[in-house]
Amino acid sequence: MQILIVEDEAEIAELLRLTLDREGFTCGVCHDGLEAIEQFYRLQPDLVILDWMLPGIDGLEVCARIRQKPGDKDPYILMLTARGEEFDRVVGLSTGADDYVVKPFSPREMVARVRALLRRSLRQGGAGSGGDRDASPTYATQHFSLDSDRRVARRQFEAQGSEELDLTTLEFNLLATFLSYPGRVWSRSQLIDRLWGDDFFGDERVVDTHVARLRKKIEPDPSNPQFLKTVIGAGYKFED
Repeated sequence: MQILIVEDEAEIAELLRLTLDREGFTCGVCHDGLEAIEQFYRLQPDLVILDWMLPGIDGLEVCARIRQKPGDKDPYILMLTARGEEFDRVVGLSTGADDYVVKPFSPREMVARVRALLRRSLRQGGAGSGGDRDASPTYATQHFSLDSDRRVARRQFEAQGSEELDLTTLEFNLLATFLSYPGRVWSRSQLIDRLWGDDFFGDERVVDTHVARLRKKIEPDPSNPQFLKTVIGAGYKFED
């Protein structure tokens, strides 16, 4: 597994590299935001450890750019920050981070977070992943169809035919979950159990991040969702 470490403090970057090297990961290191973008497209890492405060452009901007144009891989992003307030954590997750670690951190905690994130991708890729559990091979609603066996999801248009949706594995499994029970309200904890099971380790609000990313790919107006709706105080539901 390839990890990109983006940290402007050389001692912390080296500590992370040595710690993760010992665990068998291949690590690249850079120290500012602009270099991080270049290294990301060159290395195509499976996971990015991204410091919030960076010279050039900050970690939030780096995270947003990666999510807007992920390239061949849509990596997990672990935000590393000295900011521990709840508001800052919410901002980081809403930008597209999958998890966060607050400085100062222990190397053991960092390894645990990294392994938990990377286990998610292993679960999603297998036939027994959470998104496929109890699932029929195909689903269809008025505007969407999904073939679990072929891993193809399409959006139907009333007059212009249909188009295949470009979804990550997690987004595909999330959409399959919603299509399998139209109208059902899913809480964050239920979606975490469905998609990640016991491998999840982190803030459950990461679900909001993935829902927002899925909306951008399926909704005509993501700011006013027509299909994937928020149920205040309860969770999310899909209606078509």
